[in-house]
Amino acid sequence: MAGLEECEANLVVYLHPSKANCASDAILSELSSLLFTYNETFGGVVLAYDPTIRSNLAKIVPETFPCFGVQLKAKLLLFNPKPDMVLEGEVVKITPNSIHVVVLGFSSGVIADDDIRDEFKHKVKGGEEVYVSRTHRKHKIKVGAILRFSVKSFDEEVLHISGSLLAPHTGAARWLDKNTDKWSRADSTATKRKTDRLLIEGEASIKNDEQIEKPKKKRRQHS
Repeated sequence: MAGLEECEANLVVYLHPSKANCASDAILSELSSLLFTYNETFGGVVLAYDPTIRSNLAKIVPETFPCFGVQLKAKLLLFNPKPDMVLEGEVVKITPNSIHVVVLGFSSGVIADDDIRDEFKHKVKGGEEVYVSRTHRKHKIKVGAILRFSVKSFDEEVLHISGSLLAPHTGAARWLDKNTDKWSRADSTATKRKTDRLLIEGEASIKNDEQIEKPKKKRRQHS
């Protein structure tokens, strides 16, 4: 899934001498404290780690006495969603004005009403709130379904994602996978319209610039 990446990091873990006999457990405990928090040094939320201690020797580092530093190399799995990335999450709540999801079991996300395309209409069926496509009735978004959406923003402090369902390739993942031909045509049409609009705006801008830069003719002076 987009937003996931692996990296290798060279780390130094500082331990108290009382942990010398169980250094491995102490190191794992320190690394565990990094999990599911955003780390600016690594540039993402740490989801998993695989450490390798580089040496059996440890040394006391100045200004950290009496602690000693253990050098190690760790493979890290990071989560760092960027705008326009496509993510998937489980729908946990639906309201007339929003769809709420959980991504990877820990990060909450919401798609607000303004970011849900007009194709989807909110309905209540059998006491259950759902969003149903006006174009394809079998395309439904309900609690428990896997939702595919694009990222608008990511709050690194609270690990909250703001998402969007404006693009044709977003919606219920199961329906999208089974009906690639239907939404891909809509996606191509939307892309063409956007390109045409940009071209028209570009031509209009060029014409306006030419009109502004066009020198004025000097009037003839009559003697």
